[in-house]
Amino acid sequence: MDFDDQNPKPPRKPGSPEGPARGSKAALALFLSLGVLFSALFLFNERNDATEIPYSAFLTYLDQGNVDAVKIVDQFEIQGTLKGKTGAQALFKTNIPYVDLELLKQLRDKQVKITGSVKGTSPLQILAEFAPWIFGFVIIWFMLRQMQGNNKAFTFGKSKAKRYVEPAKKTTFADVAGQKEAKYELLEVVDYLKNPGKFVKMGARIPKGVLLVGMPGTGKTLLAKAVAGEANVPFFHMSGSDFVEMFVGVGASRVRDLFDQGRRSAPCIIFIDELDAVGRTRGAGYGGGHDEREQTLNQMLVEMDGFDTKDGVIILAATNRPDVLDPALLRPGRFDRQVVVAMPDVQERTDILAIHMLKIPVDENVDVTRIARATPGTSGADLANLVNEAALFAIRQNRVNVEMQDFEEARDKILMGVARTSLIITDEEKRATAVHEAGHALLHYHLKYSDPLHKVTVVPRGRALGLALSIPEKDVYSRARSWLEDRIAIMYGGYSAEMLFYGETTTGTAQDIRQATDLARKMVCEWGMTDSLGPMAYGQEEEPIFIGKEIAQHKDYSEDTARRIDAAIKEILQAALVRVTGILTEHRDQLGKLADELVARETLDDNDVRALIGLPPREGKV
Repeated sequence: MDFDDQNPKPPRKPGSPEGPARGSKAALALFLSLGVLFSALFLFNERNDATEIPYSAFLTYLDQGNVDAVKIVDQFEIQGTLKGKTGAQALFKTNIPYVDLELLKQLRDKQVKITGSVKGTSPLQILAEFAPWIFGFVIIWFMLRQMQGNNKAFTFGKSKAKRYVEPAKKTTFADVAGQKEAKYELLEVVDYLKNPGKFVKMGARIPKGVLLVGMPGTGKTLLAKAVAGEANVPFFHMSGSDFVEMFVGVGASRVRDLFDQGRRSAPCIIFIDELDAVGRTRGAGYGGGHDEREQTLNQMLVEMDGFDTKDGVIILAATNRPDVLDPALLRPGRFDRQVVVAMPDVQERTDILAIHMLKIPVDENVDVTRIARATPGTSGADLANLVNEAALFAIRQNRVNVEMQDFEEARDKILMGVARTSLIITDEEKRATAVHEAGHALLHYHLKYSDPLHKVTVVPRGRALGLALSIPEKDVYSRARSWLEDRIAIMYGGYSAEMLFYGETTTGTAQDIRQATDLARKMVCEWGMTDSLGPMAYGQEEEPIFIGKEIAQHKDYSEDTARRIDAAIKEILQAALVRVTGILTEHRDQLGKLADELVARETLDDNDVRALIGLPPREGKV
């Protein structure tokens, strides 16, 4: 997609230079004129045929009677003529170095013609005094002309919106995989821009503003581009952060300019990306005052409210933080329609992968559905990155086509991190890591509600020395208490395995304990999954809008309830640890075999672990 300047310049008449070029030529002409003038005055002023002689030589000529006439200038300079032997006269000049009281008497005695004058100020001296001012004015004028021509100095209040230019192949809804509900909502907007008559005839009012809401990477901006491609109307794109600058009032001025452009180009679409950068709730800052961002938001509210349906201007905006937006933005008449751009399900992931795989040579044995099933919870941007990483892996191996193992490597890199093969680990630490990860991995086969194990490794990836990764068989949007309890049990697998083998634990259990405690706290305080406290929410989150993330939790319960909450959390965690210890103690031989195999091979997948502990391969393996 190409975006160019929002204000296309009018066609220029042949032979007429544009502003910046005209200013440059005028400045050059002025510099040349000044140079010629200085040169002419200098040459004119310095043109003199008189020969300069020492004062002592002048006195000698005077004594000899060779001086015919003199002119005394300002009492310090003598200009005159000398008598030649043949009657010819020569011009001379000399400076009087001291006060000579006898000079006039000598001149009279020798009957020399005497005149006097006062030396005036020459044009060259005048220009020399004013030259710095003249050059300074010319330089400042030239710089201002250049900045004005480049839209830098005098266009602070102009919006930075970029106008969408239709390329040879424009983006349409066909290029956006999945998102059927979002496309359905936006198709109505496109239909209105193409055929407003049928809406007017029915008396229906099209939404003035459409807010695209979704997690990062789900395709909000891509949908906006598709709307522009489908509607075939002028499309102005601007980021929320482009409104506010360091100068007061610039943001409001840019809002006015943006909407003026929209009115002049109606019917059109205005797209504001990352709306939360400028649309956050007013009065939520540290100072609570009327800052520049609030002034910009106020101007946006006024401009949107002043729009009439007949104007044919539709405003699209995208954000992943709708909860922090000012309520005035979301009321009817402004952004009165919210379109949720959700994370893709397995079928949508298959379609997204298929679109991105069209750009690379893919081996015929690649199973797109299998890759889609193995990447739950990933966004469209994640899948595009996965395809690109797979292509990079194939290039490293000098392959002609991207094969299935390249996609497997790319998926592992994205899900588990980059393998740190250069990290040197001692045999004892590697053995301890293998025991820890074997404890996690083995529980996947002895707990009823756990997700299937995908891979277990003792190769350091990211910040972890080892990793046991499980992937759900299908997309799940809510979890039962039994799954959560099994998940906490798996988190304690490494802790329990270390206690069984070494009688003590390591610092490697810190993250597992933290995650298990957080999950248990949510079970008690948010999801009501305890019999002792019942289905009641405890603790209200305090989320300051100016920061945009949770930093505290409001305690709205008594000290006695707090003790009961702590006891309930401890009970969940203790029950999980007791259950895990019993399972691993019962299958200690399998735990030892799995740890030994991890030390030897470093990485095992689901089939490897199943063969090792005597289980059949899982059907429909991802």
